[in-house]
Amino acid sequence: MAEEKESTSIPLSQAENACSEDPEDPAKSPPNSPNSSTRRACCFVLQSWASKKFMTGCVVLFPVAVTFFITWWFIQFVDGFFSPIYSRLGIDIFGLGFITSLVFVFLIGVFVSSWMGATVFWLGEWFIKQMPLVRHIYSASKQISAAISPDQNTTAFKEVAIIRHPRVGEYAFGFITSTVTLQKDNEDEELCSVFVPTNHLYIGDIFLVNSKEIIRPNLSIREGIEIIVSGGMTMPQLISPVERAPRQNERIPLNRIASRA
Repeated sequence: MAEEKESTSIPLSQAENACSEDPEDPAKSPPNSPNSSTRRACCFVLQSWASKKFMTGCVVLFPVAVTFFITWWFIQFVDGFFSPIYSRLGIDIFGLGFITSLVFVFLIGVFVSSWMGATVFWLGEWFIKQMPLVRHIYSASKQISAAISPDQNTTAFKEVAIIRHPRVGEYAFGFITSTVTLQKDNEDEELCSVFVPTNHLYIGDIFLVNSKEIIRPNLSIREGIEIIVSGGMTMPQLISPVERAPRQNERIPLNRIASRA
């Protein structure tokens, strides 16, 4: 029995060395086999490929889902105006209220275009402007709707403008709303009131910029609104300035006349 105990006993120095060794230490662990490294590389490539394809599917389906959701909500919202009337009459056809709403809006447009409709509309607008809080909301919404109105005689956004703002070398999109003449001692200076939206199209800053320093791109008002609302995603790749037609009292430089000839 004494011999067996002596043979199984371990010195303290070896026991301390055995305890100090960390089996999870990568420096002391045995090297990985080629099969395990190949398996890891294949799993990494497969994971990256799957995540990339999943993100591609999300990018493709996201605008489709948003468009479908907004369209469906708009149809239900517009359909809710006249669908209760048809429900009381015992007619339950989905989409009939939506079509009726479109026809109603079309008839309102035809009626307002006439002399009698314009008079009735003017009386209703005058009544709304007498209300303390409602008149401000109505005026702001009317300016926005007038900006995209097909009527060219409306006093809304005149042109799309590009001005140098806020620093040199940086530009900002805006809309020319009006022109003003600044009287000076030596000569008068023509300024343009440029509205630069800062929160989509509802809130923005107004700058008075010299008309000669404004870049007028070949963009319509609707294209400018689409660029601002979309955050610049609908920006065309090429923008060229449009030459402004001179006014009656404005002189044309001789170099321009020679170039035109």
